[in-house]
Amino acid sequence: WYQRRVREIQTFQHYFKQINLRMSAFPEIKSKHSLVAKHVTKEKWDKLSGITTKTSGFTLAKAIACAVEFDNQHCGIYAGDWDSYKDFADVFDPIIQEYHGISADAKHTSDMDFSKITGNVNPNAPVHSTRIRVGRSIDGFGLSPGITKEQRLGVEKLFSSACKKFSEDLAGEYYPLTGMDEKVRQQLVDDHFLFMSGDRNLTVAGMERDWPEGRGIFHNKEKTFLVWVNEEDQLRIISMEKGGDVLGVFKRLAKGIGAVGDSVKAECGKDFCLDEKYGYVHSCPTNLGTGMRASVHIDLPGWTKEGVDKLKARCEELALQPRGTRGESGGQTGHTYDISNKHRLGYSEVQLVQTMIDGVNKLYEEDLALQKKHGM
Repeated sequence: WYQRRVREIQTFQHYFKQINLRMSAFPEIKSKHSLVAKHVTKEKWDKLSGITTKTSGFTLAKAIACAVEFDNQHCGIYAGDWDSYKDFADVFDPIIQEYHGISADAKHTSDMDFSKITGNVNPNAPVHSTRIRVGRSIDGFGLSPGITKEQRLGVEKLFSSACKKFSEDLAGEYYPLTGMDEKVRQQLVDDHFLFMSGDRNLTVAGMERDWPEGRGIFHNKEKTFLVWVNEEDQLRIISMEKGGDVLGVFKRLAKGIGAVGDSVKAECGKDFCLDEKYGYVHSCPTNLGTGMRASVHIDLPGWTKEGVDKLKARCEELALQPRGTRGESGGQTGHTYDISNKHRLGYSEVQLVQTMIDGVNKLYEEDLALQKKHGM
């Protein structure tokens, strides 16, 4: 399994080098309706294409590789390090402002104080599970699209040492992907914890170089607190459990983020990358700000009968985002939906979790009325 994946990655690494070679001239952007196509003009390209970032040697050509290679991108750009957002600000700033709907002088405020949350998801609501995740990046190391091999191994070493300090309900074990025991791998697959290689977007963006080296997964004993190391972000921190206790899951997440940050700081003296304007720094600009996705899997048979398009429109009004339970591009089956906060930047974590709780309760209340309406 690993050998097959390694061969695939090596093929894409060769392809990635070819992109860099042929992109010295202004590139043809295949995603013609993307934000990259709109904001990467010939004038900006001529000004910025020769710049190489200090932290990981990233370039604008590498940043927009997905928009150049594919014709289906909406955003189409990734950052290779914190420097990318600064060095290529003429491109990133307008893209971020347009995507997130923020003003040029906006400032981001983070707030993980779970005591400010009021209420919780109705215990009668048919919620299967709750999951809240954020991304975090350690200052001084590249982000996944640009991170060097040495930096990636450095992040893994830092985290694998730091996680040994986790205590109580956060205590657990780190499982590196390199040399992973087959029994462990299968268990992680069965638990739906294992992230895989082979995503064409991530590959072309440069995130799967040197696969699987420097990657791994941590989880606590109860399997309710996870950290993915060196996937799309340096650290993807996840709190999850069965049922609809959103407040409890958010509390654990806040505690876990604090534990990871404190342990990493104790190891290397570095903080998470926190930008005054854009919040927590992520490789994908769509995740800037909180980087938070708070979601529940909930049955909504009334809304399904009413029509999925109407559910989508209602979610838009409630600042929520509905998906099928197979993920972002996996489609919808049955009447179980993944409902999450729509926004990332311009709102605090507390605001987004509160919006999700209130919105899910409203959808459930309306679903009961729709079931009556349709004689269900």
